[in-house]
Amino acid sequence: MFTTTAQAAAVQAVARGAVVAAGSGLLMSLVAAPAQAAPAGGVAATVEGGVLQGSLNSADLDALAGQARAALASAPVVTVATDAELKVEKAAVSVVSAAENDEYQAQLAAEAEAEAAEAAAAAAAEAAQAAAAVEIPASASGSAVVSIAMRYLGVPYLWAGSTPEGFDCSGFTSYVFAQVGIDLPRTSSEQRYAGTEVSWADARPGDLIWTPGHIAIYAGDGMQVEAPVPGKTVRYTAIWQSDPTFLRVG
Repeated sequence: MFTTTAQAAAVQAVARGAVVAAGSGLLMSLVAAPAQAAPAGGVAATVEGGVLQGSLNSADLDALAGQARAALASAPVVTVATDAELKVEKAAVSVVSAAENDEYQAQLAAEAEAEAAEAAAAAAAEAAQAAAAVEIPASASGSAVVSIAMRYLGVPYLWAGSTPEGFDCSGFTSYVFAQVGIDLPRTSSEQRYAGTEVSWADARPGDLIWTPGHIAIYAGDGMQVEAPVPGKTVRYTAIWQSDPTFLRVG
């Protein structure tokens, strides 16, 4: 029990100060006096389980109050007005899509062009290698058409292709015949009527071989030069068509 009401009120004030200090986010550790203190003119006070037992004299009370005030002074509370505004600098961000980025599109175009050139060079090299590996048959000697056609062995099949970068069947025949001064219609169905029909027995190297949907160049001895189907290349091969029609042009 406290000796006086004034001392009890003082201790409570100190305790409240400690609570305020703790609320500021700081950990306050108050070191109590020895468990048995014999203050002059007062009753000894003890601390048991963190609870003050007994009474404090005015000197002890003033010391504790001073410690509390010092702790509060060293950790002032910062207050912010409820209507305070935090200003953040904002910078405009500009985003350009890949389709609108001229530099990026130019880079893509350059890469595509380089890839196309590389593919064309590889195809030309393959065609030259294939042509060198296959000699013009003796039966076709003297045929300018067959001689020219053999130069393009290995060129890849390309739907609607009519250049050495790629041929379809009628694109191949029209390209070869153009080099000997003969203009053929573009499609195989039109080339069917571009010449005079002859029998297989009378066919000569350089004649056309037509079947529905396909056309090739006869090379003699049952052989032909053709741009066959997608995934294949211009080749020198045996006639595989059933019941072909032979056409002499020019």
